[in-house]
Amino acid sequence: MKCEYFGICGSCRDYEEGYEGQLERKVSAVQELFFPLYSGNITVCPSPAERYRSRAEFKIYHDDGGISYAMNRLDRQGALKIERCGIVSPSIASVMEKLLIEISDLGISHKLFGVDFLASGEGEITLSMLYHKALDDEWKSKAHELEKRLGVYVIGRSRKQKVVLSQDYVTETLNIGGRMYRYIHIENSFTQPNPRVNEQMITWSLGQIDKIGGDLLELYCGAGNFTIPFATKFDRVLATEISKASIHAAKQNMALNGVGNIEFVRLSAEEFTQALDGVREFRRLEGLNVADYHLKTLFVDPPRAGLGEEPCAFASRFDHILYISCNPETLLRDLEILSRTHTIEAMAAFDQFPYTHHLEMGVKLTKKGCV
Repeated sequence: MKCEYFGICGSCRDYEEGYEGQLERKVSAVQELFFPLYSGNITVCPSPAERYRSRAEFKIYHDDGGISYAMNRLDRQGALKIERCGIVSPSIASVMEKLLIEISDLGISHKLFGVDFLASGEGEITLSMLYHKALDDEWKSKAHELEKRLGVYVIGRSRKQKVVLSQDYVTETLNIGGRMYRYIHIENSFTQPNPRVNEQMITWSLGQIDKIGGDLLELYCGAGNFTIPFATKFDRVLATEISKASIHAAKQNMALNGVGNIEFVRLSAEEFTQALDGVREFRRLEGLNVADYHLKTLFVDPPRAGLGEEPCAFASRFDHILYISCNPETLLRDLEILSRTHTIEAMAAFDQFPYTHHLEMGVKLTKKGCV
């Protein structure tokens, strides 16, 4: 990908060797990092080299009565005005070209400090407009007109205020091994930003749990990105997540895909461990007999902090562990603990964020002595 802002814009920090060169360097780094624990092949799942992001956030820069998109500078010396971005999806790129003109024409740029885009592969877009002022009926009327002109869903946000004019979500379709899954993605909530790599992550993960059977426990399930395809491989799935909005979306996604063998529970990983061990009782588990589940497989996709000592001790109870990590350093720490009881069977690298040093990892572990 060629970009006039390489070396200036803080979004893409690793660009000098082209996409293939930077990916090869990142993979070599994680091979070296994990070599003391795993010397086997690491499956590499690359990204498209451009137009891969379905989610993007831009600052709005005000100058001489006009507005521009802006990003943090690579040298951290203020903001960089930009006109375009080569990593956003084609549908976002198309709206970006027209948006600022329409905002100025409608007179709704005052106190606007940011715009967030969320797109689906089918071209649906939510446009979240962030303001340092309260949004009144006049703004709503003009924002409705913006929706009509651009064919997007506009959401206005300011301090303690969220204005949804029509809807605040898009519906994404993922192709997983030839089967289509549909997901509701809500603005301002976590979604995987790179759909093509996300498809590879799910497909690789399904290959690791194929034919294990029994029931699955998933911690940090989010809106069911992995949960719903995983349900095809297990008798039942018990999935936990602390976010109320994510649990709501997960249940919607379960219904959208006609899946019926998942139980979503709004509990943290720590709370669920306490419930499973009988340390605490939770009203959210009323009517659900957790002890009735045959849980021999655990799937975790934790935040960057990873699991840590106590959650790893809990994970070590399971015959099979599938771990998706967004931080190789904390993954290494956790694998040093888990490798006391488990053997690393497979590992993968997912390039969710090209032109950055970031690389996501997948690991399949099996308890030592488990057939």
